[in-house]
Amino acid sequence: MGGNIDLTHTEWNMMECLWERSPRNGREAVEYMAKSVGWSRSTTLTMLRRMTEKGYIRCDEGSGIKEYYPLVDRELAVRSETEGFLERVYKGSVSTMLSALTDRHALSKTEIDELYAILKSAEEASGND
Repeated sequence: MGGNIDLTHTEWNMMECLWERSPRNGREAVEYMAKSVGWSRSTTLTMLRRMTEKGYIRCDEGSGIKEYYPLVDRELAVRSETEGFLERVYKGSVSTMLSALTDRHALSKTEIDELYAILKSAEEASGND
């Protein structure tokens, strides 16, 4: 599944369960979601069914036990979520976002070094020296 991925907060929680390990059967998903976000058995099973209908996850019953797999790639979902956030909140401006983040949060030397490396890589990729 590619393109624009628009997961709700609750769908994101379920995807984290399957991104962490898949396949998971219904019992395993219920246990994971109860521990991680406090969902009931019925809430988890309803979300699994709905997300299967939406095409976000796949359900296999070959062994007689329902096993669930993510159909959404985590990296694509993260990229889509980040781009949507950047556009909604900062009108697409990376520099405005970074300024807002660094104004309220002191960066460690490691974080600053990582940002420099990211910017250097972006500069090289764009051909600007």
